[in-house]
Amino acid sequence: MKKLSAAAIAAAFASTAFAAPAHAGSTEGKWQIKVLGSAVLPDGKISRVEKDLIGLPAGSQTKASDNGVPTLAVEYFFNKNISAETICCTSAHHVTGAGALAGAAIVDHAILIPATLTLKYHLPLAGGIKPYIGAGPALYLWLGERPGAAAASLGAARVHLSNEVGAAVQGGVDIALGKKGFGLSLDAKKYWVNTTARFYTAGGVEALTTRHKINAWILSAGVSYRF
Repeated sequence: MKKLSAAAIAAAFASTAFAAPAHAGSTEGKWQIKVLGSAVLPDGKISRVEKDLIGLPAGSQTKASDNGVPTLAVEYFFNKNISAETICCTSAHHVTGAGALAGAAIVDHAILIPATLTLKYHLPLAGGIKPYIGAGPALYLWLGERPGAAAASLGAARVHLSNEVGAAVQGGVDIALGKKGFGLSLDAKKYWVNTTARFYTAGGVEALTTRHKINAWILSAGVSYRF
């Protein structure tokens, strides 16, 4: 229920942009929509082992895979310098072993929804170039995670990654293409959000609990329309 509610809130926020009355494109419009291609680059290292009934070898470590995904950003401008932005994307990742666990498949097909809301400051420059910085809260939602082959071979029948709140900062630049609201956008976001992985046996016993640093980068580039 928590996952569904958060997703519904994010969808409702994004839909308000499309429900707004139609306006001609303008570099001074209140709303901006961005369609981006994004590289999602998480960390995934173990920061703490909280429970270990299986006997992890010394030097055990993990790494989350990178992914490339489409991203939709919706932004509202309070004035020419201040705006609020949210993004919508999902990204699937695998967690594999490193160190003593090198090559081991730990978690398969964990889908990340990085629900993010940032407050941004823009500095308009000549030629329609507008660099910006921003910061705000982020909620990491995880869906569909399941034990990888190595974890399953040790008796893990189910894995759960905790949904958690953290923070994000961003920097980028919008470049206007003429006066009709169209533009190009480059954006980089850095997240500080962790998660706890809990592995359960078929009998429901919590056999392994590990704390992980996700701390992802999301690097994006694409087109924008302001109206």
